[in-house]
Amino acid sequence: MKHLHLILFLFLGMNIINAQQITGKITDSDTKEGIAGATIKLLNSDLQTTTATDGNFAIEGEGILEITAAGYKTIQVKSGAKFLNIEINSDRNELQTVEILGRASKKYNSDYSFSATKIAALNKDIPQSISTITKELIADKNAFYLADAVKMASGVIPSSYYNQYSIRGISQNEEGQIINGMRTRQYYFLQPLTNNIERVEVIKGPSSATFSSVDPGGSINLVTKKPLAVDRKEVSLSVGSFSTFRGTLDFTGPLNESKTLLYRVNGAYQEAKSFRDLVGNKSFLISPSFSYIPNEKTAINTELILSDMTGNLDRGQPIFGAVAGTTNLNKTPISLNLGAPNDFFKSKEMILMTNFAHKFTSKIGFNASYMKQSWTENLQEHRTTNAFAVDINNQPVASLAMMQFVQRQQYWNVDNLNAYFNFDFKTGKLRHKLLTGYDLSSWNKTKGGGQNAARGYLLKDGTVASTFVLANADNYQTTTIDGVVLPKPNVNYFNLNTPTYTLRNIEDYTLNVRTALPSALTTTNAIYIQDQIQWAKFTFLLGLRNEWFEDITNYETTNELTVKKSALLPRVGVTYAINDAVNIYTTYLEGYQPQSNTVTLMPQTGSLPAGSLFDPLESNLKEFGAKATLFNNKISINAAVYEINQRNILMNANDPINPDLLVTRGAERSRGFECDIAGYITTNWQINASYSYIDAEITNDREASLIGARKQNTPKNSANLWTRYNFDSASALSDFGIGLGMQYQSSKIPWFTRDFTIPDFTVFDAALYYKPTKSNMQIAINAGNLLNKTYWLGAQNYLRLFPGAPRNATLTVTYKF
Repeated sequence: MKHLHLILFLFLGMNIINAQQITGKITDSDTKEGIAGATIKLLNSDLQTTTATDGNFAIEGEGILEITAAGYKTIQVKSGAKFLNIEINSDRNELQTVEILGRASKKYNSDYSFSATKIAALNKDIPQSISTITKELIADKNAFYLADAVKMASGVIPSSYYNQYSIRGISQNEEGQIINGMRTRQYYFLQPLTNNIERVEVIKGPSSATFSSVDPGGSINLVTKKPLAVDRKEVSLSVGSFSTFRGTLDFTGPLNESKTLLYRVNGAYQEAKSFRDLVGNKSFLISPSFSYIPNEKTAINTELILSDMTGNLDRGQPIFGAVAGTTNLNKTPISLNLGAPNDFFKSKEMILMTNFAHKFTSKIGFNASYMKQSWTENLQEHRTTNAFAVDINNQPVASLAMMQFVQRQQYWNVDNLNAYFNFDFKTGKLRHKLLTGYDLSSWNKTKGGGQNAARGYLLKDGTVASTFVLANADNYQTTTIDGVVLPKPNVNYFNLNTPTYTLRNIEDYTLNVRTALPSALTTTNAIYIQDQIQWAKFTFLLGLRNEWFEDITNYETTNELTVKKSALLPRVGVTYAINDAVNIYTTYLEGYQPQSNTVTLMPQTGSLPAGSLFDPLESNLKEFGAKATLFNNKISINAAVYEINQRNILMNANDPINPDLLVTRGAERSRGFECDIAGYITTNWQINASYSYIDAEITNDREASLIGARKQNTPKNSANLWTRYNFDSASALSDFGIGLGMQYQSSKIPWFTRDFTIPDFTVFDAALYYKPTKSNMQIAINAGNLLNKTYWLGAQNYLRLFPGAPRNATLTVTYKF
């Protein structure tokens, strides 16, 4: 028996000795970074494992290994070396049909888009310019707000502190953003946080063939982070200038052993003040997401976004002593704000989204997406009427700003539904990707909203006059400021010489403008068909969309006003593959945007009664461009020339007496060239750069002097650069990385006056990164406006300029586990 035990012991020991452990690391062939969650299977056995967050793995046995990872080509390698360094290539031909899983690669350029054509497609195969800002670029540049991220795209020009952008010289008309290809509704007076954003896509031109009612210059689509099949957790804490405190988290991974149920949770909280007087914000975001992938045919994703933001609506910097052509923009400090300490803007939002994808066969599939959004606004503010005070002789007093007090509350419900079938088939030498589907977009401004205002002048009989009439000067109460006699205002003047900030008692005002914001329902139903046809080196993208638009003012009341309209929108694009790396394309698109009661025209912030009675905004795009993915897909280059025409532009009249008055502009035209470059120059060096030339002008207007004039808030030349370099592992600085950035804009004309010019500017940014070898922690210091340049993002008039932030810094500590 003893001999038997000895023999068994020796036999087991020999097997342990002979058992081979295969170790190695799976890396991306482009970035050389480890790939987390890759599956390593030992063929002809039941053994398999997955890579850790750094790409390393270990598995018992020997033989042929099969490596698979989402978004990468499957390969087989033979074991043998003590440590296997395995590089795998991204598989850009095998994309999800609906975005259910998170993006695997970690780089400044994105290869694909879902929303631009409603189907998964490589960007270089889409005959339309798309600028993409990835989460890696957002993190490296510390672009915590949407405006900081989107301005890095070519031709996108923020013109204020809130959601006002000029894209390709065309000012945005719609409020809200597109999230995962579906329209939302809210005022982004407080810029949304970017912690839950995978990438920002700026889809250029009037994409009405894809989205319902979009802006002619382009659409900003926010793609949210989706779950990953590997455990990955990240937390970060930040402190910075202007009393900024910030914390974020991003947790993701599988919820079961089979990895059919995945989760992701993103959260963020920030308290911050500003270089602007009285301005601050508290922002909270939580967004859980779940993906269920029971088999290769079916996938479901559901996510929730809860956002609560409280802050101030910053209307900008006023200047005084305004004289056309000679006004000095530095007459007041860039910190000067016209608000009051007890002003506030509160915005609460909830969004629930569900995406479903099912393949009936390898050639036939079905996709559906639904979004439900609710949004509430609660505003109290003191702001200028866009006019200087006048004395008792009706002469302007350029050191005093005429003020008003505004309260507003409103409530919104939004529903979006998108469903389509897709078919892959051949007819002769033609390969088709055909889809046909239905869209529903419903925006409901519910009952209970209202806006109160106090403005104008106090009369001796205790009533309020909206204007000052010199002939009746004796009827007005008066006040004396700095020795000047003026009609007494309903809301005290703001003295630009001696600004004071005291808590305002709103009971001191006579609320002479009380408006119930009318309930409204805007519904767009659409059917569409699209065919992507490949023949030899040509790819044709043909689309046709028919929309039925209905706008109901005073919804669910006895005096409903209903307006119905419809439009047929074509889309034609052709792409030619010069070789595997370079495509050229041309495209023609048409846009259609009804003027509805649920559209708020920028920069106006009030309601639009009976807006549907105006002619719809119509537009078209003609574009020619080239797209290239060079050096084994390490660098992406997009370049385009274009012309956009739009007509029936509805604008605020900028009338101090009637601030809600609207006027129409006949037509505008924008022509230009733009270029975006993103990706890896070397393994350790990434870059994102863009340039835009825009020639935008007014081509038809009721005011003849404006015909041929330059478009507002649009620089002819603009450029952006951000680059990060990580020192080589053999260097003494191997744990460090550096980032450098630049933003340039040439001069601009303000929104409402042509009496002065916003000067050109160049601003430099930088960052220093420290990540110890084999550590999961990174420390980053980001510095903005290194040279402390005084500059302005945009302006509306003498009383509303929007200065950029002075020199600032942020320290961020990030830990991954």
